[in-house]
Amino acid sequence: MTVTPPPSSSDEFFAVIPAGGSGTRLWPLSRSQEPKFLLDLLGSGQSLLVDTIQRLEPFSPVDRILVVTGGNHQEAVRRQVPSLPSHNVLVEPSPKNSAAAVGLAAFVLNQTNPDAIVGFFAADHVVTEEEAFREVLGHAIESAKTGLLVTIGISPSEPSSAFGYIKKGAALDGKSQTYHVQEFVEKPSFLDAQRFLASKDYLWNAGIFLGRVGSVVEAFHEFAPELGTPLASIARKLIDGEDFGPEWEALPSIAFDYAVAEPAAKQGKFLVVPGSFGWRDVGDFASLAQAQSGEPNSGVIVVGDATKVHPHNSTGIVVGSSGRIITLLGVEDIVIVDTPDALLVTTKAHAQNVKEVVEHMKEQGLDAIL
Repeated sequence: MTVTPPPSSSDEFFAVIPAGGSGTRLWPLSRSQEPKFLLDLLGSGQSLLVDTIQRLEPFSPVDRILVVTGGNHQEAVRRQVPSLPSHNVLVEPSPKNSAAAVGLAAFVLNQTNPDAIVGFFAADHVVTEEEAFREVLGHAIESAKTGLLVTIGISPSEPSSAFGYIKKGAALDGKSQTYHVQEFVEKPSFLDAQRFLASKDYLWNAGIFLGRVGSVVEAFHEFAPELGTPLASIARKLIDGEDFGPEWEALPSIAFDYAVAEPAAKQGKFLVVPGSFGWRDVGDFASLAQAQSGEPNSGVIVVGDATKVHPHNSTGIVVGSSGRIITLLGVEDIVIVDTPDALLVTTKAHAQNVKEVVEHMKEQGLDAIL
């Protein structure tokens, strides 16, 4: 399929939403054919992807929003967002991690919009304070006009070991809301997370990145030429409707943080804008419970038909879609996910380990329920 790049503009803002992965930590709710970004996890009546697009539309009308997704999900994306131009859905032949998805969109936009600002936003995050989000994003867009790359860091509300962190450095001259990134930090131990919170120098890494299109492309060439060179060719072939499958399959599978963000920060080429806008990465059932309630612990949270769930002296989260009656008695921090063909029972403490169970089932040849 031929892709038509958006018309040239040096002042406009483009939003890119990498929508990949299968959300294995939310299995059996999230499946490979219907991953979490296509699901209504919060009872809003629409998917996380649609929530994300609507959140960005005040800055990027839908014709300036690109979604990068897999072939298995492209039709679902188009059904859920019928106003999204067909050529704004960029299809990956196979999953190659976030660097390839980010780079593909950047190199496509670079054909006509090298001076425009582009932002990259996960398809499956939750934001509850929209006005605060818009204010922070506005500061980030202005900061990206410096030609440096920019990330938005979340002011931590608790010592979490579930997220990576950003250590902020000196403030950017004349911009009190913007700081140089001193370093990106891997997910820490709980003790280190406590230290980070107390220092007030660390922010959660929300995986939101911005920059001039040309700056993003230059960063790929400088810090990840093994991606930059082939992605330039792949983007041209995608636009011309030519096959790029073999080149895509040869790309290394690596996260954008490792390939570009971390080395760019070491060279002083990354800025961070701190923000607090009710952000949540709904990455497992513990975080889904907190996103639903707004509190780390709040009785039994029910996703689905609450009339089917009867808790007694219990805490946790129940996700039910099978129609069965579920009764809880004297259990704490339990996670029950009941679907027509699979049942998961675990605890919030083990929520991050659901991914390992899915990997084990995959090894056992149970792909049909994954």
